[in-house]
Amino acid sequence: MSDNCIFCQILAEKAPCYPVHETRYTRTFLDIFPAAPGHCLIVTKEHYTDIFDATPEAIAMVGHVSTLIAHAVRDELQCDGVGVFQLNGAAAGQTVFHYHMHVIPRNTGEELVIHSRQPGNASELEAMAARLSKRAHAMRIDD
Repeated sequence: MSDNCIFCQILAEKAPCYPVHETRYTRTFLDIFPAAPGHCLIVTKEHYTDIFDATPEAIAMVGHVSTLIAHAVRDELQCDGVGVFQLNGAAAGQTVFHYHMHVIPRNTGEELVIHSRQPGNASELEAMAARLSKRAHAMRIDD
């Protein structure tokens, strides 16, 4: 755990989040600066800086959960596609240095954006988290 890592603070319940799903190894929640409504982050419960620091098992679990969250996002939001992104290092666009995966709903004709500077509306994020959580749990995403 890193004291200055926002994801570690979320995992320690010292910072709020809009939870979608949880396994023994990961927690999925909405990005509070969403690139699109339903933009999820899947983070490892153990702190790893990036793919170069993470264990193969942690990477595998995030990958497993990302496929299932992608299905939940696509099915619930009826989007045209889903972007699954994992960035390593500032030069690659990583802004939070804790291993994580972005799952972003996409629709034809939209500009590709991974990070937004505009915070989401709290009530909309809460409602979206509830929708996606219900869908994810119905799919029985297991660890």
